[in-house]
Amino acid sequence: MITSWIASLGAWSWITFGLVLLVLEILAPGVFLLWIGIAALIVGMASLLLWDMAFWVWQVQTIVFLALTFVCVYVGNRYFRSSSQKSDTPYLNERVRQLVGRTATLAEPIENGTGRIHIGDTLWRVTGPDLPEGTRVRVKGVDADGTTLVVEAEGSF
Repeated sequence: MITSWIASLGAWSWITFGLVLLVLEILAPGVFLLWIGIAALIVGMASLLLWDMAFWVWQVQTIVFLALTFVCVYVGNRYFRSSSQKSDTPYLNERVRQLVGRTATLAEPIENGTGRIHIGDTLWRVTGPDLPEGTRVRVKGVDADGTTLVVEAEGSF
């Protein structure tokens, strides 16, 4: 029953399929179904022109649809990736990276390369040269694990 209904639509079946995919994209956004829907609409438009041609059988239409899907995904990905703007707050969700450049006073001395500082309401573990408690230090980076601040004495930069 469904296959006979699709066959009766003819070239409009691709257009219907494309519109259904675009509606689903609106209901479940994620910019994935958009490219497949656009490919289906292009095949539908081509089908309106080529429907009576002997070579335009369902197998050819499916291959063209799959190829156009890959092309649309590639072009769309390139377009959106190139149009993305640099953020004015690149470390918005990376609190530890926001601390680079801040100064603070050592709450515990740096001995054997590790110590602690207070920044805001948090006590941070730091690494750097051995320094006594109370020394003003500047955060110059974050170590590889992303949880320890790398500091230097404030006057040494």
